[in-house]
Amino acid sequence: MKDYHINIFFSDEDGCYVADIPDLKFCSAFGDTPEEALAEVEVAKQAWLEAAKMRGKAIPRPRYRPAIYQRAG
Repeated sequence: MKDYHINIFFSDEDGCYVADIPDLKFCSAFGDTPEEALAEVEVAKQAWLEAAKMRGKAIPRPRYRPAIYQRAG
């Protein structure tokens, strides 16, 4: 299985970097750096998957992929 796509962006509102996994509803984390946010969302992902398994909930397949834009040139 391929891994889940992770978005990382700076949130002016929160004053930190946010990482989220679109395929896993409400799975997100934050950090002072993009690397810290990524490390934290990996922990959150494992917790999300374990909780879903314990509750007998379906684990979604990785599906989300952002659009890739190319410059004309």
